[in-house]
Parts: sequence; C-alpha cells; structure tokens
Amino acid sequence: MGYHYSCNGLLLLVSVLMVVASSAVGSFYQDFDLTWGDKRAKIFNGGQLLSLSLDRVSGSGFQSKRDYLFGRIDMQLKLVAGDSAGTVTAYYLSSQGPTHDEIDFEFLGNVSGQPYILHTNIFAQGKGNREQQFYLWFDPTRNFHTYSVIWKPQHVIFLVDNIPIRVFKNAESLGVPFPKNQPMKIYSSLWNADDWATRGGLVKTDWTKAPFTAYYRNFRAIPCNNCGSKWSSSSSVSDAQRQWQARDELDATTRRRLRWVQKYFMIYNYCTDLKRFPQGFPSECRQH
Repeated sequence: MGYHYSCNGLLLLVSVLMVVASSAVGSFYQDFDLTWGDKRAKIFNGGQLLSLSLDRVSGSGFQSKRDYLFGRIDMQLKLVAGDSAGTVTAYYLSSQGPTHDEIDFEFLGNVSGQPYILHTNIFAQGKGNREQQFYLWFDPTRNFHTYSVIWKPQHVIFLVDNIPIRVFKNAESLGVPFPKNQPMKIYSSLWNADDWATRGGLVKTDWTKAPFTAYYRNFRAIPCNNCGSKWSSSSSVSDAQRQWQARDELDATTRRRLRWVQKYFMIYNYCTDLKRFPQGFPSECRQH
C-alpha cells in the first residue's frame, strides 16, 4: 500500500513538473501564425514544436501574433542538416513599411561538412547595410541551440546559447537612427536563395536532397519592464530569467565572451570593409 501511494505520488509530482515546464515557454499555437507554404509549416507536439520545410515548389514561414517593443526574445532552432547549400533560414524581428526597423538572424546553408554562416543585420528607419557574419563553434544541425535578441533603448545584443556575438549600440548622438519607436513582429522563413546564399551563388540548391527542414522550440519573450514595453509575457517567466533586466548585460565576463567570438568566429564586419567604404566607415562604427 505504501509503495502504491509513493508511486502515485511520484507520478503526480512528475505530472506537475511537466505542466510547469510546458508553461515556462509559450505554445506555438498561442504565439504564432503559419503564414505561407501551405502544409510545409507545421506545429506539433501539443504546440511545443514547429517545423518549416522547403521543396522545389515553395518554402514556408510563420510570424508572431503580437508586436513587441523592447525585451528579450529567445528561440531554439535546429537547422537544416546535410547538404543545405542554397537555403536560408531567416529568424528576425521587423516592423512594416518603407521606414521599417528590423533585427536579423539569417542562417546561410552550405554543402555537407562545411559550416553554416550566421548573417546578422540591423535596419533602422528603412536603412540596413550593417552586416556582420560569423561561423558557429558547433554544428547547428545536430542539436537545438538558443538564438536570442536583447533589445533595449540603449542597445541591441545578439546572443547564441547566451553568449553575445554582436552589440549594436544606440548612436543617435552621432546622427545614426536606432530602432526604438516601432513595435516589431517576429518572423521566420525557410526559402531558396541559391542566387546568393552559398559562395555568392556559385553553389546551387541540390533538389534531390529536398525537402529541407528546420525545427523550432522553446520560444520565450520577456518584456523589458523599465524600457516602456507595452506587452506582457505570454508565458510564465522565472525570477532568474527576469534578472537580465536588472543587471548590466555588458559586464566584464560578457565582454570577454564577446571578444572571443569576434576574434575567432567573425568572418565579415561592415565596420572594417575598406573596399565598401573608401570614404570612411559609418558613424556608428566608432563605438562598435
């Protein structure tokens, strides 16, 4: 009888923990709409997993139901495995219109055995051209990894597995626009870009390997309460996850990790491209 009770008690505890764990992240049904690609975009596992696929006919995509203004956005992705040359998996925040703001992650596929390129960009008031590109220090197709944006009035930080790879500081004092007034939706898409994505378009998509599929899970959006965020988290957020709001994201440890990534894994930085900017680098490059 005692064993039966303890067994039931254990099962109850496990069930409660599973409910708590599932409530710690949003449901894709609750937070996102599948916007294009017919049945190539799918939500399954009770709303906890989403996949996008690309074949010769079409890619696919989704977008958030709500808009966000400042906060932290986390998403775990597992990218297209094998020969992904010619494909692009885009994951970004964007507003709409000719003077839109945008914060971009784009994952450029490659032939088997060659690394993905992580392409980042920032648009403010319709102007982009602020590209930085990186190799990753792991295989992003074998397991899920977390890709995050911390967006505050003073800066935008791109993170991979909580390691900062890029900081774009507010340089409005230098006359540089900064994304701070336009709420943005979250978008993601998987599409064919073999005219430019892999080695400048030299390597084309091998359609015999289709369909190409990327997977998403563990979406979290945490508002920045002291930044004027007008939205609330759609999922329960722990005190530990809130701590990023109160602390300096660019402390000594974080800066050391940022320097490590930029020294060993950055492969392109618009702020050092003399051929592109022979008359001088953009103003914001002075403080990046």
